[in-house]
Amino acid sequence: MESYYELRHTVGFEETNIVGNVYYVNYLRWQGRCREMFLRDRAPAVLADLQNDLKLFTLKVDCEFFAEITAFDELAIRMRLLELAQTQLEFGFDYVRMGPAGETLVARGTQRVACMRGPNNRTVPTRIPEALERALEPYAVGVRR
Repeated sequence: MESYYELRHTVGFEETNIVGNVYYVNYLRWQGRCREMFLRDRAPAVLADLQNDLKLFTLKVDCEFFAEITAFDELAIRMRLLELAQTQLEFGFDYVRMGPAGETLVARGTQRVACMRGPNNRTVPTRIPEALERALEPYAVGVRR
């Protein structure tokens, strides 16, 4: 079993700029989409908790670019758990172009998330839900604690 959760994506024209390469903000969108699909596929109990008062606040995102990608490139966005603290998580994302010649790492990013609860004007940090910790275990190789 791989140590990452993978989302496959085909780049569309709407994700490119006038020059024809992918506009940088899409890499950040794909991080969010990968995280959402992980919750849907691996942690549905957390999705139910999000309908109550759990909130996942994104505190920080970044992305480093190594190669350009264009419309119709096939990507694998691979998410790993990098750090697990009491109330915060850090995910790592590898953006890999899939092609006939093999795989090419085109970008790498991170995302730091805080777990919070309470009404919007009194939201406070909360422990990472047990269901989320369990769902992340397979993707936690070499995790900082």
